Amino acid sequence: MSLAWKLVLSPVLVAQAMATRRRAPVLPEAAGPREGQLGRGTPVLRVLIAGDSSAAGVGVATQDDAFAGHFTRTLHRRSGRALRWRLCARTGLTTREVHEMLRAEAPPAADLAVIVTGVNDVIGLVPPQRAVEHRAELARWLLDGGRARDVLFAPLPPMHQFPLLPQPLRGVIGRDARAHDEALARWAAATPHVHHAPIALELSARAMSRDGFHPGEPVYRACGEALGLHVARIAPR
Repeated sequence: MSLAWKLVLSPVLVAQAMATRRRAPVLPEAAGPREGQLGRGTPVLRVLIAGDSSAAGVGVATQDDAFAGHFTRTLHRRSGRALRWRLCARTGLTTREVHEMLRAEAPPAADLAVIVTGVNDVIGLVPPQRAVEHRAELARWLLDGGRARDVLFAPLPPMHQFPLLPQPLRGVIGRDARAHDEALARWAAATPHVHHAPIALELSARAMSRDGFHPGEPVYRACGEALGLHVARIAPR
């Protein structure tokens, strides 16, 4: 959408955004352990999962049904390796704020870091290229500091399918999300030890959580399994 059309629609978009925020239920993060180990033997594959509410499992009751549960089980099963994992996530964080959180928490070094961010960058009107710069700063901090050997950035979801969002707000946000994901994919393809894996998703109301904004268990399962299969192919040996 052109800047001119965004300016024309801006009063409508602001009104819709405020009304949507008021009516959206506030859901808790998924309960359950945020670290664990699957399997025995050596070497152990060390995985860090970090991000926003989607990493934290908002929309489902437990971490078993959230992204972390589906991802770690799939990766363990398909890689055939023992897996030690840790989740650092908090609702509402942008990519820059995820970086700040990790600096403060200083999690143990990992072989692979999986970063689930982007939706709050879109909502916060962070330009796509600025969001890529924030991801690059985070990746450098992880890779150059010996905190991870590889970094996988989850793709942005198809926000134009979020049931909570009315039109035209849904279409505008959806286009912005695609622009963010395309910029992320281009940067990752040109950056050593940085990965991006697209996921084909259909976000029906039944697949989403009851707030119409966060994933439900079917979406977490699809994303966790898709990225688990991807990582099983690229995980350091």
